[in-house]
Amino acid sequence: MKYYIIAGERSGDLHASNLIKQLHLQDQEAHVRCWGGDMMEAAGAELVKHYQEMAFMGFLEAASNLFKIKKFLKECQEDILRYQPDVVILVDYAGFNMRIAKFAKEHGLKVFYYISPKIWAWNQGRVHNIKKLVDRMFVIMPFEKDFYQKFDYKTDYVGNPVSDAVNAHQLNPNFRADNELDDRPIIAVLPGSRQQEIESILYIMLSILPPFQDYQFVVAAVSNFSREYYEHFNRKPFIKIVYDQTYDILANAQAALVTSGTATLETAMFNVPQVVCYRTSAVSYWIGRAVIKVPYISLVNLIAGRKIVPELIQGSMNAQNLIKELKNILENPDGRAAQLDGYKHVQDLIGNFNTSETAAKLMVQYLREDKAPKGSSKSLEGAF
Repeated sequence: MKYYIIAGERSGDLHASNLIKQLHLQDQEAHVRCWGGDMMEAAGAELVKHYQEMAFMGFLEAASNLFKIKKFLKECQEDILRYQPDVVILVDYAGFNMRIAKFAKEHGLKVFYYISPKIWAWNQGRVHNIKKLVDRMFVIMPFEKDFYQKFDYKTDYVGNPVSDAVNAHQLNPNFRADNELDDRPIIAVLPGSRQQEIESILYIMLSILPPFQDYQFVVAAVSNFSREYYEHFNRKPFIKIVYDQTYDILANAQAALVTSGTATLETAMFNVPQVVCYRTSAVSYWIGRAVIKVPYISLVNLIAGRKIVPELIQGSMNAQNLIKELKNILENPDGRAAQLDGYKHVQDLIGNFNTSETAAKLMVQYLREDKAPKGSSKSLEGAF
């Protein structure tokens, strides 16, 4: 069968790449075409457009790039029609992907969604649009299944791909030596993978060095950007820039400063106490504050349904608060223990799944069931 998969950021590239590997295992005749990234291409997909060209963060930033986004949409729609896939699989990235879902349904194409848009966070009425446009929704947050059920929309909870990725990662036993790190304890710095995130957050994260000179700050850099770009943030010998080794950094870290996003959950899976940071343009922040309906921004707190990790947002994301919260998880045994206990609760809620395998099996079987002659399909109830 033919699959068309769209992911619009680095984490989506990772999770979609694992899904692609499993689709090839479950469907020996699978052919995958994608808008995504290097990992999806390496997994065996034919890459049409790289997500780096489409990475716009925040309401204002997206609005200022409307013409570019419309151009990308048109290119994607035309490519889908030429390819004529058996299914369009959308990975998060709601602003772009929901428009593609509408287009695909208008042209009689089946639509699966892997990693739900965060409609539970704001404008929950969009669930009615999803019910009309998305044939199957595969959710990765434990609370999402219940959320959709309130609107009489059945979804499949397939576990969380972050848990799979962390469990599958082979740690480098020579990590410190390979990256010329000394014996001082490590504070991991995860500033995100978008340029707008890095520039608005990383300078503040690295402004708190004086009280922590017995530590080394290790920045989780991504090779999407040049080494010269990251060198602007360097403060030797207290800061080290390490490329494309986020999981090894976390595995060796005493604590972490983390930009809100998937990385907050990854940090929790490695049991590293963290301070969650978020900062965007003033306009995007005030729009977001007006429409967002959930009490937290980090996945850790959202899954737990309570505050486990501190969240420093916009104005509160400053050096004074960062120092205070970081000291609490480095020097206060009770502060560390409270986060680690909370992480255990989150891990229990997520459960033990092979997420990409479970999702791929369901997708292939749903497609085969739909293609089977009437009366010959078998129910998938209880299969997983």
